[in-house]
Amino acid sequence: MRISALMTSSGVGFGTSGARGRVVDMTDAVCFAYTAAFLAVLQPRASGRVALGMDLRPSSPAIASACAAAIRHAGHDPVWCGALPTPALAFHAQEHGLPAIMVTGSHIPFDRNGIKFYRADGEISKADEAAIAAADVALPDDGLSTQLPAVDDTARSEYITRYLDFFPPRALAGMRLGIYEHSSVARDLLGDLLTALGAQVVSLGRTDEFVPIDTEAVAEVDIARGHAWSAEHRLDAILSTDGDADRPLIGDERGNWLRGDIVGLLCARLLGADAVAAPVSCNTAIEACGAFQRVMRTRIGSPYVIEAMQTLATAGGTVAGFEANGGFLLGSALTRDGRSLRPLPTRDAVLPALTLLVGAQRQGMALSALAADLPRRFTASDRLQNFPTADSHALIARLAASTAAIADLLGQQASHIDQTDGLRMTLANGDIVHLRPSGNAPELRCYAEADSPQRAAALASECLSRLR
Repeated sequence: MRISALMTSSGVGFGTSGARGRVVDMTDAVCFAYTAAFLAVLQPRASGRVALGMDLRPSSPAIASACAAAIRHAGHDPVWCGALPTPALAFHAQEHGLPAIMVTGSHIPFDRNGIKFYRADGEISKADEAAIAAADVALPDDGLSTQLPAVDDTARSEYITRYLDFFPPRALAGMRLGIYEHSSVARDLLGDLLTALGAQVVSLGRTDEFVPIDTEAVAEVDIARGHAWSAEHRLDAILSTDGDADRPLIGDERGNWLRGDIVGLLCARLLGADAVAAPVSCNTAIEACGAFQRVMRTRIGSPYVIEAMQTLATAGGTVAGFEANGGFLLGSALTRDGRSLRPLPTRDAVLPALTLLVGAQRQGMALSALAADLPRRFTASDRLQNFPTADSHALIARLAASTAAIADLLGQQASHIDQTDGLRMTLANGDIVHLRPSGNAPELRCYAEADSPQRAAALASECLSRLR
């Protein structure tokens, strides 16, 4: 079968990052076929090893079993890394020169899941996705699933060591940190890491049911929890991640969740990045703060950020990238006080969290104070769920073709329109509203930027209310 035909028949297709679909559609045959196509396109060496991991979704073990069967059918050995963060699997694959497959739906609802593919040198590109879609694969009559081998903990331990070798011993001593554990695959790893760095850790909100935490659209219940937990436990910060721990959720000492693009900006500045790549949806304070020699804006999605980072690297210097969801990508090796950090050009939640905490601790300030000198530009985002992707594209096309339609929706004319990804409308008063279909689910996302957090939140809310 050809994968492109399978995409149409199953509804499982490539989104912003990896193949995604409804769990009921991600059958053994579909997952086996995708894995077989990935291996056929990648053509790893004969009898090579392929790293395999998963998040904590209830559907992930079955999908991983189908992926393992395809790996074995292709003549390779699955290295079963078990449940671990996506960046931990990616780092292990990078350091050992292995292709890798991560079963995860990231932040999307539990009735959906996905598969992310990695070459030995990092995430697959959009060109790789196109090659996989064009591949023809033959499925065996049986054996589309197999028992997973014993867990190899090497990837998990290497990932922890990566940070313990870079940040000084006891770097977080004296800090009282909450971990909103929910169903994050990093919940135990993060606790072990923070404790090893000297912090006192408080466990919060652990559950065995999968919780789809979206770091770009934090739920009202989680906003309230952040404030309550901070007051009850007298915390210096609260840390969490999305399901597969490639996107951080960081709360300050008052329990206010920091916006992901501000987390990325602060992290890049603290690490001394010379150049940064960020999607067009991120806060304009990136340019206005003057911290970076070069800034390149991209479409939304880590493959585009990685491509821009590669372009920026040709001019030299330290290169980093980040997304509005807070996921941070390191494109260059770093050395600080004799301690080194290897590049990891895939979204990571741990590096930005530790960098901000250690930065605040070194400067003797509260976490909220790290952003005090930034330009007063604030972002907010929200989404309409169960909004068909075709309807999103039709809406955006209608607005892009009519200044009157924009004025009718937003109450004022747009002074500038950017169609890099979706429709980003800069209004006459400097406010920004950006509409874009989600690449992973049938959702319409709205990003807003203004000179106050209240105004930004109101912009996003009012816009989506008018579109409901």
